[in-house]
Amino acid sequence: MLVKTYASAVQGVTARPIVVEVNVRGQVSNDRQVYCMVGLPDNAVREGFQRIGAAITTLGYAMQRRYTVVNLAPADLRKEGSSYDLPIALGILAASGQVAVKDLEDYMLMGELALDGMLRPIRGALPIAGLAKKMGKKGLFLPMENAREAAIVEGLQVFGISHLKEAIAHLMGETLLRPVKVNAQEEFLAQHNEHQVDFSDVKGQENIKRALEIAAAGGHNAILIGPPGAGKTMLARRLPTILPPLTFEEAMETTKIHSVAGKLPREQALITTRPFRSPHHTISDVAMVGGGSNPSPGEISLAHNGVLFLDELPEFRRSVLEVLRQPMEEQKVSISRARISVDYPANFMLLASMNPCPCGFYNHPEKSCACSPVLVKKYLNRISGPLMDRIDLHIEVTPVSYEELADESIRPESSAEVLARVVKARSIQTERFRDCAGIYTNSQMPGRMVRQLCQLDKSSKEMLKKSMEKLKLSARAYDRILKVARTIADLEGTANIAFHHLAEAIQCRNLDRAEWAGAGAEIVV
Repeated sequence: MLVKTYASAVQGVTARPIVVEVNVRGQVSNDRQVYCMVGLPDNAVREGFQRIGAAITTLGYAMQRRYTVVNLAPADLRKEGSSYDLPIALGILAASGQVAVKDLEDYMLMGELALDGMLRPIRGALPIAGLAKKMGKKGLFLPMENAREAAIVEGLQVFGISHLKEAIAHLMGETLLRPVKVNAQEEFLAQHNEHQVDFSDVKGQENIKRALEIAAAGGHNAILIGPPGAGKTMLARRLPTILPPLTFEEAMETTKIHSVAGKLPREQALITTRPFRSPHHTISDVAMVGGGSNPSPGEISLAHNGVLFLDELPEFRRSVLEVLRQPMEEQKVSISRARISVDYPANFMLLASMNPCPCGFYNHPEKSCACSPVLVKKYLNRISGPLMDRIDLHIEVTPVSYEELADESIRPESSAEVLARVVKARSIQTERFRDCAGIYTNSQMPGRMVRQLCQLDKSSKEMLKKSMEKLKLSARAYDRILKVARTIADLEGTANIAFHHLAEAIQCRNLDRAEWAGAGAEIVV
C-alpha cells in the first residue's frame, strides 16, 4: 500500500516541500533487506528507522517484516536532520494498515521521535509553517516546544504535540487536538522594544553618545577606541535602545533566521527587539558568516536588523574580520557547497571596540603608555585598511573624571529622548528613499546617489579637499564622510549639508589622524 505524507526541508531561511512516499508490500525472507530509504537522506535521516521502530513498538504497533520503501521527494535535494521521523512513522503505520488515519495528505508533519514516542523540538518551524499555509494545508503537526513559534502564521491550524500517539488519535478522529492560538500583533506589542539598559545610566561621554546617535540615525558602522575601563562596552550595549523599533515585518524576518538557527527561546514566539550579537574573539570564520557541512546562519545573520558588536577587535583573527567585508556591502552572505547554494540576510550595524595599543594607554590623558610607536602601529595594523574604510565613525573614548561621576546634579539624557531624534531622522530617510528598492538609510546609499543627495557649498568642498589630501583618505572614506554629514543634517532637519555638518563628520574619523601611530596628518577644522 502506498501512502504519502508531507514534510519540509529548510534551505537558508526558505522552506521547501518534501513529499514522503511510503510503500509497504509483501513479506520478505530473513536474508533480504526489509527497510529501504531513498531520496538523498543523510545519516541522521537514515538512522530514523531505529528511532521510529522503537517508538512504534512502544505504542503497541509493530515494524512488520514487510518490504518497506521510503522515498523523500524531490530525490535530488539532500535531506538533513532528524525532523522527518514523524511523517515517516505515520506513513509506515498507515501504509502497513495498522492505523486508519483520515486526510493524512492534508497536513504537514515535522518532528524528531524519541525511543518512547515523545517528540523533540526542531529548527525552522516558522518558515515551515509559512510553507504549509502557502500550500493550502489544513494544519501543521510539530513538537509542542515549536507550536507558539509556528502559530505566528495566521490562517493555519498548528497542533503542538508531545507524543506520537496524540497525532495518531487526532488523525483517526478519536481525540481531537485544539490548535495553538497566538495573536501575532498582541505578541509583538506586548514586548515591543523592551530593554534592560538605558543611556541615562551613563554619566559623561557626551561625545560618544552623540556619535552613537549619528550611527543609529543613519545606520552607520562605528568603532570605539579607548583605554580599558573607559566605558566602551557599556556604551555599545546601549546602542539598541536608541535604534528605531522593529517593524512587524522586520520582527518576522528576524524571528525566521533565529528559528532556522535553533536560537529562538522556547517561551518566545516572536523576536520583538533588535538583536545584539557579541561573539567572542576566538570565533571561527564559519561561525561568523555561516555555513558548515549542513549550512546554518552565522553571527552576522543572527544580527540581521540589529547590531553586531565585536569587542577587542584586533584580537579577532584576520581571516574572520576579512570575511565581513562583502556582507557589510551587500547586506547578505552567500554560502556555496557542491550540491547547494543558500543566501542568508545580513543587514546589520557593525559596532566594534578596541584598545589603542597592547597596554591600552596610548594617548591616555594621565597614564603613560609602555608601548613603542612601532608596537602601537603593528597593533593597529591588525585591522586592514579596507575593513576600516567600511567603518564610518572612528570615535576616541576617554575616561570619565571623578567630578562627572560624583556630580549628582547631572541628569543624562534617556534613551527615549535620543530615540525620538533618531526616529525623526529615519523618517526623513524613509521619505527620501521611498522609491529606491533595498535602500532604507543613508549608509546604504550607492555612490551615484551620494553625489546627488550630498551636495556641498564651496567652502565645504575646500575643507573636504584639504582633509582628503592631509589624511590620505580613500574614495570609499570620501563617500562615507558625505553619508555621515547627510545624517547629521537629517538630525537637525536641514535639507542641505552645512559646513559644520561636514566638519563634525570629518572629526568622527579619529584613526585617520596623525597622533594615531602616524596614520596621517592632523587636521583642524
